[in-house]
Amino acid sequence: MQKIRALLVDDEFLALNLLEAFIDKVPDIEAVGRAKTPMKALEILNQQPVDLMFLDIQMPTLTGNQLLRSLKNPPLTIFTTAYSDYAVEAFGLNAVDYLLKPFSFERFLQALQKARELLAPKAGEEGSAPQFIMPQHSRDFFSIKVDGKVVKVRFEDILFIEGLKEYVRFVCQDARHVTLESLKNLEEILPPGLFLRVHKSYIVAKSKVQALNGNMLEIGPHKIPISRSKRDEVVQEIFFE
Repeated sequence: MQKIRALLVDDEFLALNLLEAFIDKVPDIEAVGRAKTPMKALEILNQQPVDLMFLDIQMPTLTGNQLLRSLKNPPLTIFTTAYSDYAVEAFGLNAVDYLLKPFSFERFLQALQKARELLAPKAGEEGSAPQFIMPQHSRDFFSIKVDGKVVKVRFEDILFIEGLKEYVRFVCQDARHVTLESLKNLEEILPPGLFLRVHKSYIVAKSKVQALNGNMLEIGPHKIPISRSKRDEVVQEIFFE
């Protein structure tokens, strides 16, 4: 089975990491390149064939829309952006789909299926349902965009992560970082076994938990609530495994 060759274009490291983690779960697609700038994307497009491009809109130098318009023979394109204002223009450029950040794995699969159906005649695919495998975690850090800077956040430094509607807050041993993302998406790309979702608004680093007091986990001076429905699971995984 020939895999769909995907190019990931986004100026945020965490967004690239999330897309790559989603792609790692699907056997008929592979990431053949990742670019943080439109110019790097152009370089990759000139070097190798690309079937599908996941393209952010708000980027330095060129927007995603401008990049797409500059291509003579563009690949199928799925826009990924935090802004809904560009949807009409995106579909005017024949985009396959428009993923509004933060988007879930299920929403990613819906967009991918649209691309798969368009590519099926070319690739001779039957459109069979994908099988899912867990992503491989070879890195020990996140790179996230915070206030215009790219910040490296090592997994071992994270105490817990708090959901703040469309944003998340990484609380580390010596720093705090807020970036655009969702806890649900982070669950998909965090290393299995190291972190646990304990509440709708919290993911904790299991090794950093020091005590349980009622329905509150203690991590240094921080007290993290546990959902009643998750209490037995949390106690088992953190204190007995």
